[in-house]
Amino acid sequence: MRYRNSLALGLLALAALLGVGAPGIPAQAQTLAALPAPTAAAAPVGEARPIIAWVAFCQAYAAECVLDRNEPARIALTPATWNTIVTINRRVNRSVRAMTDMEHHHVADRWDLAEDGIGDCEDFQLLKRHALAAAGLPRRAMRMTVVIDEKGEGHAVLTLITDRGDFVLDNKTSVVLPWHQTGYTFIKRESQDGVAWVSLGGVTSPVTTANR
Repeated sequence: MRYRNSLALGLLALAALLGVGAPGIPAQAQTLAALPAPTAAAAPVGEARPIIAWVAFCQAYAAECVLDRNEPARIALTPATWNTIVTINRRVNRSVRAMTDMEHHHVADRWDLAEDGIGDCEDFQLLKRHALAAAGLPRRAMRMTVVIDEKGEGHAVLTLITDRGDFVLDNKTSVVLPWHQTGYTFIKRESQDGVAWVSLGGVTSPVTTANR
């Protein structure tokens, strides 16, 4: 019941969000016609333990964690697809109010779809994936990813695995960057082959992704 109610609220929030204008960054920075240059992909190097809050998220929002191996493993980037990615990334960043889980829910780490319009890093990215999947992009090619950020803290981003390399959606910027240009240390991400996680070679794995 909690999942159905949460999903219904999430869809309502998403409908409202898609009516919001793009945030105030230069429109020419990333446009419909400007596909990104091809870049290197991040290479998984073995299995990894998932974030505990992700496990709880998958229990509450099971449909958000389903992995269909019949889906493409990479997004075929076209100008239209790139425009959809850039637009949804900006709109979610504009629409959700950043707040830590401790401030919001009085717990160290909780993953959800920001149904009340408030969330921290992983909630932004989960809502983006929800919206992109609804727009027709393969969920299998959109993997939640844990990094160490510029403050040395655990942080969550969404990695888009494409035919032009791996790109990152982040709530700290509305520019979609190649993974290796973010300045982050990449620790692990969801597997493309099952409901599990894989290591990206980072040495220190955070227990939570609890910052904004």
